[in-house]
Amino acid sequence: MANVEQVLRDTGVIPVIKLEDEQKAVSLGRALLEGGIPAAEVTFRTPAAAKSIENIAKALPEMFVCAGTVLSVEQAKLAVDCGAKAVISPGTNRDVVEWCVKNNVPVYPGCATPSEVEAAMGMGLTTVKLFPAEVVGGVKMLQALYGPYRGVKFMPTGGISPSNVKEYLSQPNVIACGGSWLCPAGDINEGSWAAITQRARECIALVQEVRS
Repeated sequence: MANVEQVLRDTGVIPVIKLEDEQKAVSLGRALLEGGIPAAEVTFRTPAAAKSIENIAKALPEMFVCAGTVLSVEQAKLAVDCGAKAVISPGTNRDVVEWCVKNNVPVYPGCATPSEVEAAMGMGLTTVKLFPAEVVGGVKMLQALYGPYRGVKFMPTGGISPSNVKEYLSQPNVIACGGSWLCPAGDINEGSWAAITQRARECIALVQEVRS
């Protein structure tokens, strides 16, 4: 788990991706790698998710590919079977978390309240996803949570953009952010891989400004 979280911290921003066509997955992964981002969260919001994860995991083993929007144990099992290296959920689903913990799969459930943070802590977790970050208070929420939960790290996702990502990454309890702006649907559909690579480079530059 420590190595996993080091990857997340070093990357700083994890692209949150919705893929409609699994045939585009490897090209997208390569575009991110060329831009300096070796990680991605492929969300289970489309039927192409599982195959997209599998394609990336097989073709680009250096890519830390996570499964996002995992809502059930069945999805978690499928994601791991396809090569996902971590499971990320929008909420704290006890069944999903317990299955992942039992099977040594890194899992990052979504939390939006102190009670949900404590529920995750009660299942042995020390890193969770703050979702939807901007809606639940964003940086101010993270600052409020830092006092009572100093041992918990967060991956804020939802409303993160180039205009606020540096402020998020500056918080002592943020390990990484989820960013959907890096891989917009239009660029994926059109195969505009160079645009995604450039956006990734710009993102990494922002991360390095904060964490260098």
